[in-house]
Amino acid sequence: MQSQSNNEAAVQSDKSGRARMLISCPDRPGIVAAVSQFLYEHGANIVQSDQYTMDPEGGMFFIRFEFDLNDLERELPILVEDFARVADRFEMKWHTFRASRKKRIAIFVSKEDHCLSELLWQWKAGDLNAEIAMVVSNHPDMREQVESFGIPYHHIPVTPETKQEAERKQLELVMGKADLIVLARYMQIISPKFIEQFPNRIINIHHSFLPAFIGGNPYAQAYKRGVKIIGATAHYVTEELDGGPIIEQDVQRVSHRDNVPELKRIGRTIERVVLARAVKWHIEDRVIVHDNKTVVF
Repeated sequence: MQSQSNNEAAVQSDKSGRARMLISCPDRPGIVAAVSQFLYEHGANIVQSDQYTMDPEGGMFFIRFEFDLNDLERELPILVEDFARVADRFEMKWHTFRASRKKRIAIFVSKEDHCLSELLWQWKAGDLNAEIAMVVSNHPDMREQVESFGIPYHHIPVTPETKQEAERKQLELVMGKADLIVLARYMQIISPKFIEQFPNRIINIHHSFLPAFIGGNPYAQAYKRGVKIIGATAHYVTEELDGGPIIEQDVQRVSHRDNVPELKRIGRTIERVVLARAVKWHIEDRVIVHDNKTVVF
């Protein structure tokens, strides 16, 4: 489910006084009016508003506000405390975020570097408004590339015998230092213990348009089946393997003329673009998770 912005032009270069509010609640009349009036009474100026309803008659309602507030550091905690009364009235789940506070990202990667390279390039270009706190890998291959950006690189080998200890070391690295984990073609399964520390804060890129070919060598499977489109899926990680809420997907048409190496080349391009979009939307607080679906504003 995706909603387009009502006011994409309302973007300022200086976001020191800007905050975001994400809300989900049962749909009923008066939600937008109540929140807008509340923000007005607390001196906030709404600069962007997006909303979506699953069903006006008993469905869920989702809304995202961006607003400017003078002396944000002092006033936002007061606003948050006072908003509890509005939230209780409408049975809201809600969160506020400071737009100027960059989220810290830990990128996990194995041997394929296309998704990592895209994230690094976008970060260096200023298109990814986040702090890349570290890159963690079960292989040493990309240390030189990552450290050339001034980003710490941690090599933690993983074998079936050492997997539990390796994950303990990974958790030690990221706890308190990362707000988001990005699996940029990290070819290891994350344990439930790790996932529970970052609910809806681990994004994976899957090399298929889910649901699709499972198991190893998906492009060879696709080639044998003579597929006409290939794609990629970025999703939050849950205990259900490749079954978490989908944030973004994309596809490209292919034909019988495309062999396995060509399918892989096309697939790598889709993967890196889809993952970068999903990460960007997450760090801009544009994603609301409801059950096993997402609303992306």
